[in-house]
Amino acid sequence: MTSRTIVITGASDGIGAAAARTLVKAGEQVVVVGRSDEKTRAIAKELNADYFVSDFSELAQVRTLAAQLKSDYPRIDVLANNAGGIMGKRTLTVDGNESTFQINHLAPFLLTTLLMDTLVASQAKVINTSSAANGFGRLDLSDLAAERSYSTNRAYGTGKLANILFTAELDRRYSDRGITTAAFHPGVVRTNFAAESTSPFRHAYKTLLNRFMLTPDQGADTMLWLINGTPGKDWFSGAFYAKRAMSKANPQAYDAELARGLWEKSEELVRASS
Repeated sequence: MTSRTIVITGASDGIGAAAARTLVKAGEQVVVVGRSDEKTRAIAKELNADYFVSDFSELAQVRTLAAQLKSDYPRIDVLANNAGGIMGKRTLTVDGNESTFQINHLAPFLLTTLLMDTLVASQAKVINTSSAANGFGRLDLSDLAAERSYSTNRAYGTGKLANILFTAELDRRYSDRGITTAAFHPGVVRTNFAAESTSPFRHAYKTLLNRFMLTPDQGADTMLWLINGTPGKDWFSGAFYAKRAMSKANPQAYDAELARGLWEKSEELVRASS
């Protein structure tokens, strides 16, 4: 059996690293992408895998990453958009976007669209890591920079809601060209998530609640199920999953016009930064 080329962002730690380990053991060619040079290089060395370092708070770095991937891998069977995070106070990136929104949505949107020719030619799967926190989100296309209203948790929830809307619109636009896609909630995983934020969530990761959280291997389970499963048989393209089952999302996640509008606004925002 020929190994697949699987690109995983946010793979230097947590569920991304756990999934990468499992896939490499299964004989797949995994390409590790992370923000930290030290941590990403360490995982790549452990797995004898290719790696790239890219900070999603700078869209120029996302463009460089996409160009490198297109040059080095004529075929990409799976793109797992797993990088993301929860921030602290409202800040803007060098591209002028609200940081949480850019890192969780705009950067993976840009990476995916820049790789689209390769993904279509490969009949690829695009797997997007969302979160049950999408329920905290409220997407306002007229205020994507959260100038009128901002809270750490809402910004994160909105970013995770955007992941689901992006998944649905990606399916609408590209399913007839062979792309299959899904978003998923990994569960509450025992990682360094939220450590650098001001969110109340950060306390849970440092207290006794930590012992009740999933391990990274457990959190990677649904991602691996989507990567290894058969679309149309095991799961349906364009949907949101948790624990290997279709899951209920924020009511806004089912608004087709909002999904279309988010795609168009995202195109405008990434174009403005080029």
